[in-house]
Amino acid sequence: MRSLPVRRWCVPLAALLTVLCVAGPVSGRPNAEARAGTQLAADLDRLLTDPRLAGAQASVQVTDAATGEVVYQHASDALLLPASTLKTVTAAAALELLGPDHRFATEVLADGRRGGGVLDGDLVLRGGGDPSLLPSDLDELAGQVAAAGVSEVDGAVRADATRWDDVRLGPNWAWDDQPYYYSPQISALTLTTDTDYDPGTVRLTVTPAAEPGRPAAVRLTPADAPVRLTGRIDTGPLGGAPALDVTRRLGGNEIVLAGSLPAGAAPADEWVTVDDPAAVAAAVFAAALQRHGVTVAGGVAAGPATADAVTLARHESAPVGELMVPFLKLSNNGIAEHLVKEIGLVRAGSGSWSAGLAEVVAFLSRNGLDVTAARQSDGSGLSRHNLMTARRYAALLGFARGRPWFRTWYDALPVAGDPRRMVGGTLTRRMVGTAAEGRVHAKTGSMTGVDALTGYVEGDGRTLAFTVLFNNFAGESPRPVIDALVVRLAGGPAGAPPSPPSPPSLSPAARTGGKAALDWT
Repeated sequence: MRSLPVRRWCVPLAALLTVLCVAGPVSGRPNAEARAGTQLAADLDRLLTDPRLAGAQASVQVTDAATGEVVYQHASDALLLPASTLKTVTAAAALELLGPDHRFATEVLADGRRGGGVLDGDLVLRGGGDPSLLPSDLDELAGQVAAAGVSEVDGAVRADATRWDDVRLGPNWAWDDQPYYYSPQISALTLTTDTDYDPGTVRLTVTPAAEPGRPAAVRLTPADAPVRLTGRIDTGPLGGAPALDVTRRLGGNEIVLAGSLPAGAAPADEWVTVDDPAAVAAAVFAAALQRHGVTVAGGVAAGPATADAVTLARHESAPVGELMVPFLKLSNNGIAEHLVKEIGLVRAGSGSWSAGLAEVVAFLSRNGLDVTAARQSDGSGLSRHNLMTARRYAALLGFARGRPWFRTWYDALPVAGDPRRMVGGTLTRRMVGTAAEGRVHAKTGSMTGVDALTGYVEGDGRTLAFTVLFNNFAGESPRPVIDALVVRLAGGPAGAPPSPPSPPSLSPAARTGGKAALDWT
């Protein structure tokens, strides 16, 4: 060890006395701020010894959001699965690279010669990547076609999804997730059923019969979707537990019904993905045309419009800035992947995952946000090939505060304990009645063996940016530990987090696909 030169310590006695008089007595105890920081670190360290984390991996970083000063860190460079916290990266990239005002347009084109009200050719329904296209929007487009004077189509309704590539499932997505709403096929022409905007899905509304033992009624939305329902759902005893099992056979659009819903229960909704979303959208559009008095002789086909096709109708989505709310509040996987492919198309001329993700990586690199290694394989966090670090999230959280789109991004993050669905989102039922209620804007992320949270918390006199990543736990969920950590950052007590209540018995579909289960948030 190098010794310090003696001359550095040769301070004149008068100067030393002057320093002591001005600074006050020398003390080995830290000041109040340092003591508070030491206590915070000790409290967070203790929470991370919770038995629910035994054998698991934990990574935490907390910074002062205004200055970037590290307040606390624990294994902050560990590469861990981020689950849906990855959506913060996708959202920031979309707001930067597409812009908050970017819209997705769906068009109807006449591809052929027109004579009076007759089109000698096809009507082309051209998808523009809209993840929020509703059956009512297709009905509006059909009305525009009728208003344009077309009453008869000799050809077909042609589905054009060629804005993007034809790879419909994300890299390394689990094959057995395919029937469930959180793992839709991604297409530039797709359809959703409600303002949650889960693209590539249909909705089944199950209503129990008046008496047990009789089959429940099942209503399909959209009613004209070309899917086949098989099996049945029974009406169970009054006061019983629901046990719905609704899934789709892979490789087609047969939806299999099983289980029961108790007599007297409220109607229950189940969302199921479809195979070939573009064909489904075209079939629903063809039915809307018929309602508006436009007959189609040739059914439904697929393919792009020719260069001389004429636009008859057009529908534009809400701007990307507004779509951030259902995207982040509800952790919408489909919107995430639409944003990635659209980034690829707009910025690199290729509507593919590879092109879009390359643009996201370049955006991060240009802005110095690649502070550690990482891997992003999709936009939603559904892939188990994704890897992120808490320190990398800290860089993003700090960077975002200086961007013109920050308020849009921040307001779209779920708010802890807020009961309004499109405000609290996936944090609606978390940290209720604590110091963190209403003071946390953060993105959740969970899948089997993964729980995470990243965002901002209003602490004592300052805003903190935080990330908590837990991986590879196999027993009881450590989610209460995450909440306890954040409550402590908000100035609350450092009490031991409680165990969550025992979950109700769920069918396989409810465990993996039902929205109430929030398995992929």
